[in-house]
Amino acid sequence: MASRSYGQYCGVTTAVELIGERWALLIVRDLLVGPRRYTDLKQGLPKIPTNILSTRLKELQEGGVVRRVPLLHCGLVYELTPYGRELEPIVLALGRWGFQQMGEPQPDDVVTADSLTMALRTAFRADAAATLPPADYELHIADVVLRVQVDASDLRIAQLEPAGRPVDPRLGTQATLEAAPALTFAAGPGIRRVISGELTPAEAIDQEVLAVVSGDATLLERFAQTFSIEPGAALVA
Repeated sequence: MASRSYGQYCGVTTAVELIGERWALLIVRDLLVGPRRYTDLKQGLPKIPTNILSTRLKELQEGGVVRRVPLLHCGLVYELTPYGRELEPIVLALGRWGFQQMGEPQPDDVVTADSLTMALRTAFRADAAATLPPADYELHIADVVLRVQVDASDLRIAQLEPAGRPVDPRLGTQATLEAAPALTFAAGPGIRRVISGELTPAEAIDQEVLAVVSGDATLLERFAQTFSIEPGAALVA
């Protein structure tokens, strides 16, 4: 358990004591993508001091949220326990809630593969996707490349190297990558305005928020329907 105690007998208090310390919830966010080595976590949270990362991991293990296990070809990795994985709908709801106040990025803000993966999972509209044909996208934001496949209410995201290969097929969710994506597009932080509905895909292209690299540009409309966060969406689990 974290050393800080609020001295109140309450479930919310216990939750805050478990995951409320600085950086703890972001560690949980990245582990929701998949098991991670210590070096993976440090790379995904470049501003976290190493002593804080070690301390938070120890606290999360003591609280039964995280465990350290061997993984073939990877050595020891950190992963969420079943108890820790129960945080997924809570983290996604927090992401939807926070999305509405994100504003524009600061000059030193970074986007990581794990944070973008979770952002897409946060914005995913399974109800809308279930009414649409399957879609296969490759999304480039800064140095992050994701292969995003949607089939009905099923979402699969693979983190790729720029050359199109999975970053590590043993870590995180991997998609089927034999065929080329139906649409490859690039975006900057302004993709937030498409997900919020502030811009249509056509307007985003005109304003150079999005750029189609290859494939069927009309699929951007389907992307905008499938990945959307509207005001009040945080209330929907």
